[in-house]
Amino acid sequence: MQEDSELKEIDIPLVNRELSWLHFNERVLQEAADPTVPLIERLRFLAIFSSNLDEFYRVRVATLNRFADVNVKAKEFLGYSPKKILKLIKELVVSLERRFDILYDEIIDLLAKEKIFIINEMQLNVARGQFVRQYFVEIVLPKLVPIMLDYGKVSKPFPELKDRRIYFLIKFNYKKKIGYSLLEVPSNVISRFLILPKERNLNFIILLDDIIRYCFEELFFIFKYDSIQAYTIQLTRDAELDLDTNVNDAFINILSSSLKKREKGKPMRLLYDADMPQDMLDYLVEKTELDSDALIPGNRYHNFKDFIDFPNVGSKELEYRYLQTLKVANFDLQKSLFDQMKKSDYLINLPYQSYDYIIHFLREAAIDPKVVNISISLYRLAENSNVINALINAVRNGKKVYCFLELKARFDEKANIDWGEKLTEAGVKVYYGQADYKVHAKICLVGRREQKTIKYYATLATGNFNEKTAVKYCDHNLFTVNKSIVSDLKRLFSDLRHNKYNDDYQSIITSPLETRSTLNKLIDREIDNAKAGKSAAMTFKMNSLTDESLIRKLYEASNAGVKIELIVRGMCCLVPNVPGFSENIYVRSIVGRYLEHARIWIFHNNGDEEYFLSSADFMNRNLDRRVEVTFPILDEAIKEEIKQIIYYQLNDNTKAREINVNNDNRYLSSGAGKRYHAQLDTYLYLKDKINK
Repeated sequence: MQEDSELKEIDIPLVNRELSWLHFNERVLQEAADPTVPLIERLRFLAIFSSNLDEFYRVRVATLNRFADVNVKAKEFLGYSPKKILKLIKELVVSLERRFDILYDEIIDLLAKEKIFIINEMQLNVARGQFVRQYFVEIVLPKLVPIMLDYGKVSKPFPELKDRRIYFLIKFNYKKKIGYSLLEVPSNVISRFLILPKERNLNFIILLDDIIRYCFEELFFIFKYDSIQAYTIQLTRDAELDLDTNVNDAFINILSSSLKKREKGKPMRLLYDADMPQDMLDYLVEKTELDSDALIPGNRYHNFKDFIDFPNVGSKELEYRYLQTLKVANFDLQKSLFDQMKKSDYLINLPYQSYDYIIHFLREAAIDPKVVNISISLYRLAENSNVINALINAVRNGKKVYCFLELKARFDEKANIDWGEKLTEAGVKVYYGQADYKVHAKICLVGRREQKTIKYYATLATGNFNEKTAVKYCDHNLFTVNKSIVSDLKRLFSDLRHNKYNDDYQSIITSPLETRSTLNKLIDREIDNAKAGKSAAMTFKMNSLTDESLIRKLYEASNAGVKIELIVRGMCCLVPNVPGFSENIYVRSIVGRYLEHARIWIFHNNGDEEYFLSSADFMNRNLDRRVEVTFPILDEAIKEEIKQIIYYQLNDNTKAREINVNNDNRYLSSGAGKRYHAQLDTYLYLKDKINK
């Protein structure tokens, strides 16, 4: 066994975070391959895989490319060669894209057996062809603007391709000459899918791409070409923002300007139809001046994220069975939540239980004459946010509302700027996060005048105040009037208003100053218990585990004999079951119908278990560069509820994969034993509680 002191001096087993993320996305692809997943949902998992990969290139690969420009110095700083990792990324991505193509063809064949046919322009009969041509002329044609690049005497420079838009590269052959054109597919304004008239109980769907292919004659009728070839391409650009680190009155303008530049960021990946002839590919490479490493062969259709909205024209069995959202036992939406919270803490387990509790809490605060103020932190919001509506209504009813709105929530920056303007116009006092620290905490505090004093009611969460994601993300919302917790939140909101950060709260644990040190102390307590011969164990659930210092601490705990169970949905740089490092660490990942988003800490504490919920992952940014809140669970009944949910997760042998040194995403199997399906078992458990 490796001595603890030596661990601090030597290299430790680590998986590169980018490669670990790709292994996570492979687990998403496994869901698309799972025959027990309903067929339309399998298609949607392909869409999620594709969307994930787009963001990966826009952010992580973009960052690596910046480092690659100074590879030697970056290697000293990072501990690895960015160029080498970029090479490994491309190899793995190409392999995953091949599996994607195979799965797509397999799912298309299975849909055909369900009498659902995705057809292309070559498969249209006369009647369907007329329907498509009419749709094209009325709906599609007005949105098309072809750019003639090289045709006759016309020669134009290759235009800048927009980020993540689909284009046709079109080649004309005429009188032994060649011409080229570029055409954007307007999938951002027209549905990607057209449902064709049903025939003999058969269902037909055609993609917008193929509608355009079918109608090239209507589009290019003035050109005298002998033949025409068209293949789709899609460019993914660098989406990282270079922002001024000084926050001042011009910060919103700076951010807005950076968002416009994002659309013109450095090209990261050019996805092209693998059937494109070599001469057209050579032309494309020459015109775009892209490095060959940026070229990724793909299938006929790009921007596959659109398939998330693929229409189900078949039976209900082709999608997940509808599960009615549950109520929370003894927490009545028809009565004042404030009155009920005085008697007990309550936990909302999303998405199984209704998000209406959170909205009802805010609406009650907005109209209750006794409520005097509301403080809330917001990171990502739904497009038509009921949370925002409730806050605006509260101001109209005379409440003071303080909103901490994070402008730098990646890819939600523009939406949050708009929300900030709307809230400010309504009279909400809006505070924007500092450049150095994103406000990532999910907290809300309501002050209510009762008997000549102000009593506080709080809700704290592991996920965003977002009713859209709440129907598919597994998160927890605690409702409490616990004096130490609400006192801490009152002080925290005051500190944030004055741009102050502290590390001496009574109950909550906060980043950027406190989370890392408190975690280390709690882990050290388990280490001390193990060394003293007492029982010692920890369970952590999170989205990502990448922080090297914390991984070292977990290795140290493992070497001391602490039993560690990890449930990590996404990136996991820790390598379990390595002699001398992690023999007592077991890691699993659950990817299924819902996205496992909650962060949970459980410390055995020699039998007196302590439970915490958190907004923070085990990443450097969450521990040191964000405002995060971790909060204790003090109610024994709620502790038992979380314990049961974690039990299902630790025993899942349906959707759980083992994270191991081989990164092979091996499914955990029960053999002949009992079958556990954590998400379904959790739903049934919470449903049963209502009836008791």
